[in-house]
Amino acid sequence: MPAGHRRGRFTRRGRRARTSAQAIGLTVAGALVPGLGLLIGGRRKLGAAVLAISAGLLAIGVYVGLAQRDSVIALALSPTGLLVTTAAVVVLGAAWIWVVVSSHKLLRPISMSYTGRLTGALVVGVLCFAIAVPTTVTAQTVMAQRDLIGSVFKSQGSSRSATRPTVNAKDPWAHIPRLNILLLGGDDGHGRTGTRTDTVMVASIDTRTGNTALVSLSRNWMRMPFPASSPLHKVYPDGFWDPSLGNVEQPQYYLDAMYDTIPKKYPGILGQTDNEGADVVKLAASAALGLDVEYYMQVSLAGFQQIIDALGGITVNINYRVPIGGEYGIGPGANKPKKPSGYLEPGPNQKLNGHDALWFARGRYGLSDPSRQERQRCTIHALVNSADPATLVTKYQQIAAAGKEMLRTDVPQELLSALVQLGLKVKKANVTNINLNPDKNFPNGRNPNYAGMRAIITNALNPHSATGTPTRRPTTHKTTTKPATTPGTAQNLNDACAYHPTTGS
Repeated sequence: MPAGHRRGRFTRRGRRARTSAQAIGLTVAGALVPGLGLLIGGRRKLGAAVLAISAGLLAIGVYVGLAQRDSVIALALSPTGLLVTTAAVVVLGAAWIWVVVSSHKLLRPISMSYTGRLTGALVVGVLCFAIAVPTTVTAQTVMAQRDLIGSVFKSQGSSRSATRPTVNAKDPWAHIPRLNILLLGGDDGHGRTGTRTDTVMVASIDTRTGNTALVSLSRNWMRMPFPASSPLHKVYPDGFWDPSLGNVEQPQYYLDAMYDTIPKKYPGILGQTDNEGADVVKLAASAALGLDVEYYMQVSLAGFQQIIDALGGITVNINYRVPIGGEYGIGPGANKPKKPSGYLEPGPNQKLNGHDALWFARGRYGLSDPSRQERQRCTIHALVNSADPATLVTKYQQIAAAGKEMLRTDVPQELLSALVQLGLKVKKANVTNINLNPDKNFPNGRNPNYAGMRAIITNALNPHSATGTPTRRPTTHKTTTKPATTPGTAQNLNDACAYHPTTGS
């Protein structure tokens, strides 16, 4: 008798002898170990091939995940790579479903009762659904990442900037020992004309260690200087103010007004750029602080609230009552004066949603600018600490959608892989605030001592005075007295953001 007939008779005898319950159990096993069901069902060559492919893909995935982190990051930041990944996920999911259905057809008895057939169909349907759902979610998440990358981060060739450097593809940090990024909070809310950058900070990151120093700039600084080589220096040789008005408050010449005012008054003065306002502030911050600011990241306040909600909130210490809303009615494009609608009350480890986190960072009615700057730094600190892997995985689509709406930047796609790896260092490194000695250098905003501030920053960033990366201490409920900060020094944000309710605002 031919071998093919003997195998066919053996397979049929095996299927007749197998019960419906056994077939269903083997189908489930074949879904968990793709190829196993085909092997048992008699399709030995096909089953062996599927089993080998499954084992190979699993081994490759484990190896890449554990030993090729750089490659994974590069893939996650490449629009083309993400598109290929999406297609691969869909194909693998469809193939897995085919294996499950085919395995059950081979494994089920030739003669089955109605109940057995119905039960088998239900089990196969549940298995296919269990495969299809994560496949769909994974594909959607990968496409959300691709959409975010493509919408926010443009390549050097498809975007324009008057101030950013050219990326060194081989080693982006070869000539950048410290990466300086301008952080802007754009307030273009309801009832306000134009954009007011009422949050301006510079993050200076050691590209070797990830140690980061934050420098806050006051929104009411006048006479913001420009580099001598900039066309803006010719227009404002004495800084951004009007000398003819005298040494008085000039809100239309505050730092928070220049983003909107200068591009409208001198459009195209810096050349081709996708965001002239951000380039203006970059140049002014570079000259004022003595730092080469390479890139900017601008956050809209509405998007900030969305991303905090997507992360599930942030945890901060509130040391004094912080106003929700409130307007002085001063400055170009400002709303009418009004009182706060409420307050965030003091307390340790307060979990804030997006709305409350926004006002924790923004609230200034009846408070000083330095107190608000400190809360803004603590908000960034809490945001970095809250971005745990579990939250990022489970809520990534919401985070990506919010990020697409809230973020503008001149960071090019070519730098993203290196920047993400640097960000991983920052999360584990020391984050400090540089105290610019406001009592001495800017008791008011009319005539800040920029030379004095530059000297403080140079001293604080001196690598010879840098210490090792300290261990991050957990937040404590214990009430403490805020440690004294020596003017002109760097203060660890774990200390600055601790709970010390006796501190005034």
